[in-house]
Amino acid sequence: MPSLYVHVPFCQKKCNYCAFFSIPYDGSKTLSYLQGIEREAHMRLGEVSEKIASLFLGGGTPTVLSAEELEGLLNSLELFAFSPQAEKTVEANPGTLELNKLKILSGYGINRISLGAQSFNDLLLNRIGRIHSAQDIARSVKLIRQAGFTNLNLDLMFGLPGQSLSDWQETLQKAVDLEPQHLSLYALTIEPGTPLACLVDEQSYRLGTRVIPDDDIQADMYELAAGYLRTQGYWHYEISNFARPGFECRHNLSYWRGEDYLGLGPGAVSCLNGIRYRNVEDIYKYSRLIQQGLKPVEDSETEILTQKELISEYIMLGFRTAEGIDSELFAGKFGKQIQDIYGEILTHYINKGIIRSEKGRIKLNPAYYFVANSVIKDFFL
Repeated sequence: MPSLYVHVPFCQKKCNYCAFFSIPYDGSKTLSYLQGIEREAHMRLGEVSEKIASLFLGGGTPTVLSAEELEGLLNSLELFAFSPQAEKTVEANPGTLELNKLKILSGYGINRISLGAQSFNDLLLNRIGRIHSAQDIARSVKLIRQAGFTNLNLDLMFGLPGQSLSDWQETLQKAVDLEPQHLSLYALTIEPGTPLACLVDEQSYRLGTRVIPDDDIQADMYELAAGYLRTQGYWHYEISNFARPGFECRHNLSYWRGEDYLGLGPGAVSCLNGIRYRNVEDIYKYSRLIQQGLKPVEDSETEILTQKELISEYIMLGFRTAEGIDSELFAGKFGKQIQDIYGEILTHYINKGIIRSEKGRIKLNPAYYFVANSVIKDFFL
């Protein structure tokens, strides 16, 4: 079954590290956006013939919308038929949550909240341009539980400017103390053109030192997190993701398993039947194209994926997960045995203990998760 992603591009303030399409919240723009979503939902309905397995409202910050705007957005999505067991996630940021908004989300069947905590160190939060404090995180979690949500993810970041191993350990402990069902851990990536890229360059020049923890320290942070979370009962089911048993993110698993997904909203990406395309990253252009009865797609970013590209991406995404790649499913999907395509390189990595072959599955040794990209690149056809 396909999944549905809806991009909400509004934020109270853009974070210093963010390279996603997002703009400051503006009530005059949200009306155009919401009208566009409603029309695009009608326009794209025929592209998914099965029930939707999962919904993810991301951004941006969906919860920066007013209660009425949130309700209008969710009402537009009622057009789609969802599986009775569908996982429905909304991203939220501390400082934008209110009990009435959470009750509206719950009333529309949202059953999972992903909270952008990032750190429990106020100095580090300020450095990366977050609008909240560590105390706001705890308040938000209390509201989420009060509203009846029993599936909570916390996003955390490591490798932040000036962050030490002890800072990171403290953040992990405080996060676990809040008893989330899921944790997503990401190493900070300095994207060109972001405010943080300029800030790091300036500080490095002025201080004559690296303000971002180097690769060795980041590897230590990753290993610390994996070891600690394992002792706390979290399963390391994907390179960056940890969950209590039964609380793995089904929406993200659908991406990693190479399943189809439909994206609505400016900047959203879809991949259906081997064709991947991105919507335009402009609120007014997005609305204008839809009003004209046209798909709001960026033509230059439409790709018809070849079988080689599909295989390469399937391998890349599969190696990110603890379950790895099922050899029988691979053969059924692509009409070829995985060994016939990758025999030599697979044998090389299996002999070195970097890749394991177990009970018909081929998977990356967890000891090499942090350097997975250097392994995966060898599997691109």
